[in-house]
Amino acid sequence: MMEEDKIRAAMLRKSRAARIEQRGRAISFACIALIVLVVVAIFYFVASKGLATFYQNKVNLWDFLSKTSWSPSTTGPHGKPEVGALPMIIGSFGVTFLAAIVATPFAIGAALFMTEIATKWGAKILQPVIDLLVGIPSVVYGFIGLSVVVPAIRNVFGGTGFGILAGTFVLFIMILPTVTSMTVDAIHAVPSYYRSASAALGATRWQTTSRVVLRAAVPGILTGIVFGMARAFGEALAVQMVIGNAAMLPKDLISPASTLTSVLTSGIGNTVMGSLENNALWSLALILLLMSLAFNLVIRWIGKRGALK
Repeated sequence: MMEEDKIRAAMLRKSRAARIEQRGRAISFACIALIVLVVVAIFYFVASKGLATFYQNKVNLWDFLSKTSWSPSTTGPHGKPEVGALPMIIGSFGVTFLAAIVATPFAIGAALFMTEIATKWGAKILQPVIDLLVGIPSVVYGFIGLSVVVPAIRNVFGGTGFGILAGTFVLFIMILPTVTSMTVDAIHAVPSYYRSASAALGATRWQTTSRVVLRAAVPGILTGIVFGMARAFGEALAVQMVIGNAAMLPKDLISPASTLTSVLTSGIGNTVMGSLENNALWSLALILLLMSLAFNLVIRWIGKRGALK
């Protein structure tokens, strides 16, 4: 009986591998819990500060989103603070969508050259360029935009050169590597038998590329575009240096404007915590956070749509 108990205890005792696996699971769970806790804490902190503008300072939400006058330190003719965020919202969406529209054709063309046209040496030429663009700091892009893009726009179109158009050109270069890399991955993910089947049906190389490969890679390409837009929407320093930082509705693409990030970075250090000016800036940060969440939801939706196909 004693021998049977020893055998049973030995069989029920966890092995060294099982103990290591259990320890690894505990560490993984702790790391995941820490990440979730940090994300929740960030959301709570930004939301509590941003919503204070509406429940503490009694600012109307619709007025905040639709008014065009931004001067939190002054009071308007109706006795209410001037905290209209519409110019910054339009500026952020303007440079983001325009940069994505300009960058997408270049990214798709570069990706097709690397994967379908010059497969042997195309990547050797373009991949180092893409890696170099990714590694350049934002402030360098800003200085190049300030020294090259702004004077060029001033000479061609007139005006000061600062505005949404200058921000679009700077962001176009900044998001191009992201969109290109994800487009390359999406094209590589297309099964090779798609190309073989298309060639067997008599399609030319261009017909296979444009009507088979690109269509099959559409979900991945769209994901790359949305990733690039998320990067552009949250960019601060480079855009701040070329857009003009004028908190007013832009009349055209070459008039000074502002974005959510440019107003935040230029004003957050000059306000007192808890004041209306500070709370209004935190409200802009909350809009940025919600937009980042929206971009992530769109990416997940596109990924699920692509997985279903």
